[in-house]
Amino acid sequence: MSLRRSARVSAGSSMSQTDTDLPAMSTSTPAPKKRQRKSDAAVPIVATNGTLEADASTSMPPPPQTPNNKRRRVANGSAAKAPPITPTPSAIGIMTSASVLRPTYSTGDVDDATPPPIDNFEEASPTRANALTTTTDLLEVACAHLTSVDPELQSLVSKHHCRVFSAAGLAEEIDPFRSLSSGIMAQQVSGAAAKSIKNKFISLFPAEQCPTGFPPPAVVAETSLTRLREAGLSQRKAEYIQGLAHKFATNELTARFLLDASDEDVFSSLIAVRGLGAWSVEMFMCFALKRMDVFSTGDLGVQRGMASYVGKDVKKLKAKGGGKWKYMTEQDMIETAERFRPYRSLFMWYMWRIEDVDTEAVENN
Repeated sequence: MSLRRSARVSAGSSMSQTDTDLPAMSTSTPAPKKRQRKSDAAVPIVATNGTLEADASTSMPPPPQTPNNKRRRVANGSAAKAPPITPTPSAIGIMTSASVLRPTYSTGDVDDATPPPIDNFEEASPTRANALTTTTDLLEVACAHLTSVDPELQSLVSKHHCRVFSAAGLAEEIDPFRSLSSGIMAQQVSGAAAKSIKNKFISLFPAEQCPTGFPPPAVVAETSLTRLREAGLSQRKAEYIQGLAHKFATNELTARFLLDASDEDVFSSLIAVRGLGAWSVEMFMCFALKRMDVFSTGDLGVQRGMASYVGKDVKKLKAKGGGKWKYMTEQDMIETAERFRPYRSLFMWYMWRIEDVDTEAVENN
């Protein structure tokens, strides 16, 4: 490295000197050079003062300059831009299954669409009140970003108020175990069936074991699969819920981790749990944890909404068929939504609104 640097220094200084400062070059026709081994070739000598000197038997012009930071530019150009980290808003409360049910508690279940009481904010502690001030304008900022990227969204934003990311929505408390368990119960069944299964599931346990209105993970983990199936669960769903309970009971999953971890860490941790697929995890992150930059390409309603958003005839595409991505390819969805980072969760919510997709079940799960 010092050799190259000395060469560049010498080259720079040589350009500013007169021709008389250069080593004298013979004007006569040089004799044919003998082939010599690579090791016998003249090698520049670096003097102690940092300048380049020629060997006594050989004179040589200044070496060519090496472009500065060539490798660094290539590295910076090829490095992938890190996705933004959107931690759960500070206002949202996390209730563990060992907590006592409070009047301001929102279960987050499929069938619970009841908003929190109006006095939820009046009874907040000073710490909670300070947290709310950081999220009261989050929805306004997010909507402003969406409409700045695409002004044509203004009419849609004005028509539909997104309570999920409003101050009231962000202030709701959730029980992650209850929410994820309810999501498993609701898989591939109607809303009415899911509600019936959940009520039967809760009734399996004595009230004193359910201080929040839902059995805690430790209790569920110790319950036999046969007993859990009495609620109307299939063998596989009973295994899923028992396995999920075990992860919470052993602190492999915790409410604090789900609150503080990055989007990527939350997704990778939950997707590893049996019974939780990509869509289930994405809906939990968006509507329970209130993560602002979640985008689900696998949701059929989002696909239809985005197809309509870019001007496609959704009815014709539906009739035509074409498999999973008949409305819009996954790559096109990702590229279209990319402009709306870091508020793609809100953008996704408005894509549902374009096609009037009923999202009450996922919003309250």
